[in-house]
Amino acid sequence: MGGGIIAWAVLVGLLVGCRPASPPWPSPATFDATNAYRHVIELVAFGPRPSGSEAARRTADYLAAELGAVGLEVEVQEFHAATPRGPMVFRNVIGRTRAARGPVLLVGSHYDTKWLPQIHFVGANDSGSSTGVALELARVLREQRNLWFVFFDGEEAIYDYGPQDGLWGSRYFVEQLRATGRVRDVQALVLLDMVGDADLTITLAPNNTPALLDQVFRAAEALGYRRYFQFVPHEILDDHVPFLLAGIPAVNLIDFQFGSAPGRNDYWHTAEDTLDKLSVRSLEIVGQTTIQLLGQLRSAVRR
Repeated sequence: MGGGIIAWAVLVGLLVGCRPASPPWPSPATFDATNAYRHVIELVAFGPRPSGSEAARRTADYLAAELGAVGLEVEVQEFHAATPRGPMVFRNVIGRTRAARGPVLLVGSHYDTKWLPQIHFVGANDSGSSTGVALELARVLREQRNLWFVFFDGEEAIYDYGPQDGLWGSRYFVEQLRATGRVRDVQALVLLDMVGDADLTITLAPNNTPALLDQVFRAAEALGYRRYFQFVPHEILDDHVPFLLAGIPAVNLIDFQFGSAPGRNDYWHTAEDTLDKLSVRSLEIVGQTTIQLLGQLRSAVRR
């Protein structure tokens, strides 16, 4: 009987030893910025894609197809809301890697463009650049566990940001986390927005989780990119805010100095937000820094 117990213990040990280990965290160098830029080109080709438009629907289909193609579990979170322009359909697109025990890390970007009927606003930087980077991150990190890539619809206010306008997709997403009891499952949100400016300056605002700001600066320093990241004294309203209000740690990587000269933001929400203002190198810097940041956050949980 004793020998049988020993044999069984050995067998269990062998079986445990044969379990596939968690894949090693990818090197930031595996981020392919040309692939990210290819996605930006595809998004811009849809033209203006304000929420509720046919172009927005086709963009959501594109995102779902690309996430599925790299092996992620895809959900299109469709919902209706009363807006200043009347009832509207919104679609968040979510790609999930394989689930495992432990907290979930979220990578977010909005994909809609602001409704500006008087101009041809294609949003190469806002929101094409961040969406292209997030899609490439999904490819690079597809074998990792407990990562969700969330593409928000309706970040842009139709008229003016307020309780009844703007941040439609992120507010709904957080409401669903609350409704399903999953708020505490989320370790952090890393939000990307306007990250392709050829003259890159990621402006980190005070309305971010302080510990995550520290982690961003650490990640940038580790890769030699610290000069591209700076703290600014003014708050920035973006899709990370509903997460902060729900008690979820969040950080927003955004370049809010997108303009014709250093420190200016005069290309924002104008017809000047076009592909020629972007740089593949900027996409690479942000993509690599995000991989480094997520790896640091994942390592902090495992310790």
